Formats: sequence, structure tokens, C-alpha cells
Amino acid sequence: MLACRRLAALALLVLCQGLDEDSCDNFTDLNLSHCFLGTSLYVRLLLYTRANPACGRELDHHHFSSEPLFDMTRPTAFVIHGYRPTGAPPVWIDNLVRLLAEERDLNVIVVDWNRGAANLNYLTAVANTREAALNLTAFIRNMQDEGASLDSMHLIGVSLGAHLAGFVGANLKGKIGRITGLDPAGPLFTSATPDERLDPSDGVFVDVLHTDMDSFGLRGAHGHIDFYANGGADQPGCPKTIFAGKSYFVCDHQRSMWLYLCALNHTCNLTAYPCASYADFLDGKCLQCEAFKPASCPQLGYDIIQWRESLLQLGQTKVFFSTTASHPYKKLNYRVDMVTWNQYLRWGVVYIRLHSGRNVTEARIDHKLLRFEQFTATRLLAQFDEDLPHVHKISLRINTGNVIGPRYKIRLLRIRLTPLERPERPLMCRFDLIMEENRELAFRPLSCDSHL
Repeated sequence: MLACRRLAALALLVLCQGLDEDSCDNFTDLNLSHCFLGTSLYVRLLLYTRANPACGRELDHHHFSSEPLFDMTRPTAFVIHGYRPTGAPPVWIDNLVRLLAEERDLNVIVVDWNRGAANLNYLTAVANTREAALNLTAFIRNMQDEGASLDSMHLIGVSLGAHLAGFVGANLKGKIGRITGLDPAGPLFTSATPDERLDPSDGVFVDVLHTDMDSFGLRGAHGHIDFYANGGADQPGCPKTIFAGKSYFVCDHQRSMWLYLCALNHTCNLTAYPCASYADFLDGKCLQCEAFKPASCPQLGYDIIQWRESLLQLGQTKVFFSTTASHPYKKLNYRVDMVTWNQYLRWGVVYIRLHSGRNVTEARIDHKLLRFEQFTATRLLAQFDEDLPHVHKISLRINTGNVIGPRYKIRLLRIRLTPLERPERPLMCRFDLIMEENRELAFRPLSCDSHL
């Protein structure tokens, strides 16, 4: 209900923009009257390639073989937008087309169903996804008749477009090579059966990114691999109150696209870790990826396809990662292994700072209280917003919240920091340190081999 109320408020908050005259075939741009009166479904297919990455060519649904830029021997990526409550073109569409064309020599086809998605009545847009899917299915079958292979096709669906992509895949008996769902829409789909939403059986390989599961996005796992950014719900940097205006409604949901664009642009390598839950991931329980081939944790983006075979063997896989609030989003993860020896049982949270020259970055491991007692081995996940390549000093503080009693001492028999995404860097260790609770201890890291 919260998501539906947000949709209604958002539709009234944002106005439509006008259509710019251009020699290219542009995405349909509607005005506010269309949104209030509603639109009848009409699907346009706009072709982009490396030869025309910024200028769309509208394809005839039935007689497209005469288009010289449309090469059936190339792989084809279909970009499918979602609900457009104001009718304005998606702000991300041009960047996504350009990055896909740069990534690979592709036919990039934007599925423009804005006439059908632009409507203040969300129920109408949801109903139109089925008809739009039939339209796109017929076009793909015509492509097959011209020699195109289903296995070389990739459907990228955003929000409501993710379910539309799933319907197309189901119509084609799950033989589409790949479907990517970017925060599949949640409203009206939370209780849907697999044949009523995006599902792993809709394609040979289905990858999904979740960023807004508690509002506009869909909870659960719906692909062969499901990425959960920051747990899949609230995203860092997004406003928490309605006073922020439009951003309050769309920030978490849109973050899926910004993360995907960043991954496509290779400016942020977002590594994700297989785990049962985000809480277990933050607890450092899920930092191994030996089951994957290549033997590394999967990364969000176009290149996830290289993990396809191992993921298909493993079955549905959930992977988790954390991000910063803004571009380039990437956090640097360290596995921290500590062995403590202290006379009295203490509970607390851990703060770790890395120093490189004048640069300092801090990880706060404060999502829950940790237990420190005699000869206790503790594994932590420390996530830093900055990547400092040459660490010359480490600062550590264990905050127990004790403000009135004596400060108890905590003895560290060993602390070891392992950079998870930088295997070429040496492990950093220190041995036999005495520290006081609630007081920062600074030390120079040593080679982990120096104490053997």
C-alpha cells in the first residue's frame, strides 16, 4: 500500500517535458494531458549501433531487413523501460545505449512503449505489459525467421519493464539467452506466481539487481543470481522524508540503474558475495567464492555472463554488497581476523582507521555488539569508502559504551587484515597488543609472515 500511495503522489509531483524536434527517431515524449487522460499502447522499436550510438532509427515491426544498420549476425540487446507516470523519457536511456554499444558490437533496440506506460493509473500500465510483451515477442520471432539466434539476445528490463521482459521470455519458452532485471517492480507483483512476474525459467540466464524492496521494488529472489545492494532496500544517500520531494519517491528505486551504468562504465567494480542474508554478510560469514568459476566472487554488470555456467549449476544464488552514497559507489572490503585475550567479558563495536600519508578512511563495524573474551577468535567485515593503496598506520578502537567504571584492558594476540578485492596486496598483521576499551590504539602494520 505504501508503494501504491507513493506512485500516486509521484505522478502528481513531476511534470512532463516536450518533444525536441530532431532528425533522429527519438523516444516518445508526452505531456501532462496524456498522463491524465491515459494512453493507448503503441510500441516503437528504436535501433542504435556503434555506427549510430546517439541517433535512433525506428524499425518497422515486419519489414526491418532493409535497414542497413540492422545486422542479424550481431547480438541484440533490448532495453525495456518501466512505468512512466509523467510520460517523460527516462533520464538514463542515452547513457545506457551508449555504454552497451561501447561494451560490445551490438544491435541495441530501445523498446519504447511510453504510449501505454505513461498513465496516472498504474493498473493500466501493468495490464499493458502483457500486450507489449506479445508485440515484442512477434518481432523477435520475425528476427528468428531472418536468421537471428535467441541465445544471442539480451533483454534488459527496468522496474515494470523487468516483468515485461520476463513475459517475452516465457512466450519464447525460456530460450532467450539472457534477461537482466533492474529492481523489478513490486506493486501488484508481491503475491504473483512465477508465470505472473519475472522468473528464472524465463531465460537461459536471468540476473537481477534489487535496490528498493521495501517500496517500489519486489522482494525475494527472481533470477539465477540476485544482487542485493545494501541489503536490497534503503540506499545510502537517499532521503528519508517526504520533504525531499521527488527524490524521496524514486531515489532507492532509480539507484539500480545508476549502479548498473557505473558497472557498465567500468568505473566501479562492484563485487558481491554469496550469502543467506545481508546480516550474515555484514557479520563476515560469507566471504568465500571458491564455488564459482572463475574462482572469484561475481561482479555486477554486463560481465556477469562469465559466471553463467557455474551459476546455472549452483541454482538460484543470492549475492550481497555494500556501496557508498555516490559515484563511484564502491567500498573496499577487508576481512579482519582478531584473537583477543582479556580477563573480563566485554561487549562492544569496532572502529578501524587506515592511514596513508594525510589520507584517512574509517570503517565502523557497529551494526551489532560484538563479544570479546578470553581467547576468542572474531572475524569481521570492515568496509571502507576509500581505497588507500599504501597503508602505513592502522588505528583501532573497541567502544564498549563504558563511561563510569574503570577502563578495562583488552589484549590482542593477533589482528590480521585481508584486502578481499585486492589480492595482489600483502596481508597486514600485528601481534600481541594491549589496548584500553573506548580508547584508540595506533600501530604500524607488519607482514603476516614476520611472526611465524
